[in-house]
Amino acid sequence: MRLSDAERNEAIEVLSEHVRTGRLDIDEFGKRSAQASAARTTAELRPLFKDLPEPHPSVLRKAPPAPKDRPQVPVRRFGPGVVPIAAIIALLLFLTVAKTWLVFVLPVVVALAMGSRTK
Repeated sequence: MRLSDAERNEAIEVLSEHVRTGRLDIDEFGKRSAQASAARTTAELRPLFKDLPEPHPSVLRKAPPAPKDRPQVPVRRFGPGVVPIAAIIALLLFLTVAKTWLVFVLPVVVALAMGSRTK
């Protein structure tokens, strides 16, 4: 991921904090801050903080998984009223066009299909 100017500046500020706490000396800070200024991606910035404890720049903190990584939950397109509607359609078909009891399998099939769907 590409870095913004604000993210590079934050990285340099965090490196300054590590100088203030004595974890980095001035020479090391100079090298790392030059690398942070030149970094274009988070991959280039990550090695500068690998051997340092928190704080780290916010851009290097783990982000929540992207939506594509989360398990997909099926979307219910039809509510619980589908089975009664299928029963009414079956009754209408029986009374008008199809004079066989097989049309009443329709609501059973719809009920089974709706019952097998997860929330």
